[in-house]
Amino acid sequence: MREPGPDDFAHSGLDEVVPHTIPVNLDLEIATFQVLDLLAPPTGNPSPPSPLPASGARGVESSGGGWRAGLRQRPEVNGASTDNFSLQVREAQLLTDTPWVRSFGKLSMEIATQGWRFPVPLEPEVQSKQSVPIANISRAPVPLPKSHKEQTEDSFTHLRPPDDTVDLKDRLFLLLQPPLENLLSGKHIRLDSAPYPYQMEGIGFLMPRHAALLADEMGLGKTMQAILALRLSFHAGLVKRALIVCPKSLVHNWCRELRHWGGDFPFEVIGGTAENRAASWLVSNCPVKLVNYEILTRDAAILADERVHFDIVVLDEAQRIKNRESKISQVVRGISRDRSWALTGTPVENRIDDLVNLFAFIDPGRVPRDTPAKRVAQLTSDCTLRRTKDDVLSDLPARTISDTYLALTPAQRRAYERAEEEGIVHLNSLGDTITVQHVFELVLRLKQICNFDPSTGESAKLDQLQSDLAEVSESGRKAIVFSQWVEPLRQLAGALAPFGPLEFHGRIPPGDRQRVLDSFRADTRKHVLLMSYGTGSVGLNLQFANYVFLFDRWWNPAVEDQAINRAHRIGQKNPVFVTRFVVQDTIEERIAEVLEKKRAMFTEIIEESAPPPSVGLTEEEIMGLFDIRSRPRRAA
Repeated sequence: MREPGPDDFAHSGLDEVVPHTIPVNLDLEIATFQVLDLLAPPTGNPSPPSPLPASGARGVESSGGGWRAGLRQRPEVNGASTDNFSLQVREAQLLTDTPWVRSFGKLSMEIATQGWRFPVPLEPEVQSKQSVPIANISRAPVPLPKSHKEQTEDSFTHLRPPDDTVDLKDRLFLLLQPPLENLLSGKHIRLDSAPYPYQMEGIGFLMPRHAALLADEMGLGKTMQAILALRLSFHAGLVKRALIVCPKSLVHNWCRELRHWGGDFPFEVIGGTAENRAASWLVSNCPVKLVNYEILTRDAAILADERVHFDIVVLDEAQRIKNRESKISQVVRGISRDRSWALTGTPVENRIDDLVNLFAFIDPGRVPRDTPAKRVAQLTSDCTLRRTKDDVLSDLPARTISDTYLALTPAQRRAYERAEEEGIVHLNSLGDTITVQHVFELVLRLKQICNFDPSTGESAKLDQLQSDLAEVSESGRKAIVFSQWVEPLRQLAGALAPFGPLEFHGRIPPGDRQRVLDSFRADTRKHVLLMSYGTGSVGLNLQFANYVFLFDRWWNPAVEDQAINRAHRIGQKNPVFVTRFVVQDTIEERIAEVLEKKRAMFTEIIEESAPPPSVGLTEEEIMGLFDIRSRPRRAA
């Protein structure tokens, strides 16, 4: 009879189960296993039992050939023998002393975790803080979200799943998120100033949606809401690659807003040569890309590449794609993406098809063409959020001042650089005869170029003003535009004809001025009043207008404040929104920086009840605006 091999033992037909402890001699160490040997005749295609760890003292000691070889012997079980096999069972003391037993040593397990889906809420002892004033937004201090002890459940903003979210996991993920107030005031994301309650609602509306239209009225902070919603989505792991598309005139403004509200948000602006743009689209791994509509259209072929894909695409001033057949609309709809957000204060400018065409990008297929108007509202209601000033009146301060930073058009930039270079050369050539009047002449020339190019009439400010006034007129409101000179106002009057502009400046006969104001107040077709600082800064009550645009800046902030107070005064029932246009990398930006520092110093001194200094520019500060060689001071 042949001796049974290890493969002859089967797991079926159990007669007896004997636990054994077998010290097994491995190449690297001695380990102890508990083996359940099934004592039964061989059947079928058996497989050897698997070793299991244990620490018993009763077992079978294997020979040098291992436990399989030991089983090939004919052991005795309780003194009895079997024709098929025998197994010798004996008591054996386990070897526990060195050098017979070697251990792995002290084991330490290090686990790296990264938790951002459910951030730690505010600690109870955290107290509310006052917001820190920021350079580009001037508004009344707003307290940060209160601690848990102070804040009621009704004042928290929770994420709500959209109506079309059917996956239970996705719904639970959103419902179990902490309140947005905690997410924006915790360890991961910190803000210098807290969003207003209606802005928290807008962030909570955008974040869970794959398709969203934020259609707030102008001045309510659509840009900030979109940036914070994006930032939270990145922290939650919902988004890894984002594309922001905006008008060319707003690229610099988006950069400033991203730096302020985005915190550590890495982003890049797509521009430059074709090679540089291709590298940005196809090679760069920067998570957030910012591009203007013109470059987006130019790079349509690159966007068609299957390697170009975004988790989310955000369109600012989305009314640019209201024409379904336009090139820009086709390019935008062709971008490979998972989520689509659109920002616009005028979702319907002329007809309901404007909204239908917007949704061709936001959520293709949601609103078929030729859908009746009433049905369009039903189909888009869950994806659209629209608030007007009247809706959020209780959340807003009496006056909000914001700076819109713009870039010169190419023609303006060429004219500006040529004028600045020639002017500085002339000032340096004057030597000791230079006076502040010479510098003033150069400053005025450069500021006028910032308004309009002297050769072509191009104006980055005009482009932005037309876009803003479209929203003002759409909402049935009125605006005042201030300028230092009469000529820019007359140029604006022609360009802003669709908004019914009226002029109020030194060249308007005194006898006609009251009729101009009466017409502006009563005529619903007159949406904009063009005023000079000298004529309109004092003595007028224009509280029926709640938008103010400073087309160019005055030398003294006090004069600007007087102009703003034409609208922001007793009797004003609505918040006043002031927009100051500043052209980046020009004399305007340098003047704005100096004046802002002096305004801050003035405010600090006033609070201490000390005599206020002059907040205008001094002769030394005016000289410092240019790279002019120092000159000896004249004797008094």
